Amino acid sequence: MTLREAQDTVDQWIKTVGVRYFNELTNMAILTEEVGELARIMARRYGEQSEKESDKNRDLGDEIADVLWVLICLANQTGIDLTEALAKNLDKKNIRDATRHLDNEKLR
Repeated sequence: MTLREAQDTVDQWIKTVGVRYFNELTNMAILTEEVGELARIMARRYGEQSEKESDKNRDLGDEIADVLWVLICLANQTGIDLTEALAKNLDKKNIRDATRHLDNEKLR
């Protein structure tokens, strides 16, 4: 699925099953909540915190997809084409960071 297809699929779902988009500020709060859930799993599974028994069966991919879903909702409701935005962002990184990280290779 391309980013454009993902945006179209989410939009169709929202307009048929979800009825309407939550407003942008509500979706921003939901995004923060979803990132927190992702962070909890990451900190416990890959970080230094002990993983609680109740977190051991949490699906990391599902949590990442929840974050992506809300990002797609925000993009849709603010008129952002994610394919275009990601391409511009990659161009920016390729120009700005062309040699930046090579210097840090020596620190490893």
